Amino acid sequence: MRLPLSTHTAYQDLLEAHRMRDVKTIAGAPFLKELPQGKYWYARQKIGDKPVDRYIGPDSEDLRQRIARMREDIEDDKSFERHCALLVAQLRAAGLVTVDRQTGSILNAMARVGVFRLGGTLVGTHAFRLYGAELGFAFSGTLAVTQDVDIAAFENLKLAIDDQVDPSLAETFKSLSLEPAPGLDPKGRSTRWRLKGGGAMVDFLAPRMQSKSEIVRLEPLNVYAQTLPFLNFLIAEPIPAVALYRSGVLVQIPKPERYAVHKLIVAQRRTGPGLGKVAKDLAQAETLIRVLVEDRPQELAIAYETALGNGTKWREAINASLKQRPEIGRLLSQII
Repeated sequence: MRLPLSTHTAYQDLLEAHRMRDVKTIAGAPFLKELPQGKYWYARQKIGDKPVDRYIGPDSEDLRQRIARMREDIEDDKSFERHCALLVAQLRAAGLVTVDRQTGSILNAMARVGVFRLGGTLVGTHAFRLYGAELGFAFSGTLAVTQDVDIAAFENLKLAIDDQVDPSLAETFKSLSLEPAPGLDPKGRSTRWRLKGGGAMVDFLAPRMQSKSEIVRLEPLNVYAQTLPFLNFLIAEPIPAVALYRSGVLVQIPKPERYAVHKLIVAQRRTGPGLGKVAKDLAQAETLIRVLVEDRPQELAIAYETALGNGTKWREAINASLKQRPEIGRLLSQII
């Protein structure tokens, strides 16, 4: 069901307010740093006698405009919180999906220490739940509830981002009663954090690139991550989003068209207990594709053709999913 224009507009206002605030809260003088990988904005501040550079984001016209406006009519904290809390309440009343208190507190804590600013991308069902607001649709029947929070990032972000979360995630998670979960890694490197006594899990993930290492270190986030194939396609060029918790939490999520196509691939990679998630994968893919065919056909076509062009394994997985869910193939035939 398509959301009323007023509801979608309210969400866009909330998102813009948080994006502006995200730049303003990085104290210090903004400056542009040129690196071999590209141009990136930082804010320089002094902590004692030591200058510290805080990463803002990759250079873009949008970011330059936000930096230019950051000193104009800066809202005080109480005004910002009140304004955004009212928007969140309006969106909740309109039926948009909110996050539970436990998940919201985890996302909020990670946002405050810089996880999403420094390249972390929220993936999985929690990301899917945010696409309703992004696309202006109320999804139903595919919003499985989960307490697990999955954060993905590129290992090579350390080449472009000379900054780290502060305070560390170890300190932050300890205050939330999250502890490293034991794994099978012989070196004892944990990629998963769990709530003491059971409940929420936080998993850190990274694309499995040429090195094929199963565990890598995400330097800006100062954590280890489990590598997975096909993840590089999912988290390329993520977009900002606001999770509806209190006055909102600014995160970043994959582009919806990439998420949808990625689900067609991972649905065929499930084994063992994971087979139970295949139906959810395909249901989420179909839900998004049905909307994107109407509203963003070009973006969907580009993502779909990019995946098909990535090799035999990608094509075989996608085609297998289309055989399982012929309606998805019918929808995609409209844009090919």
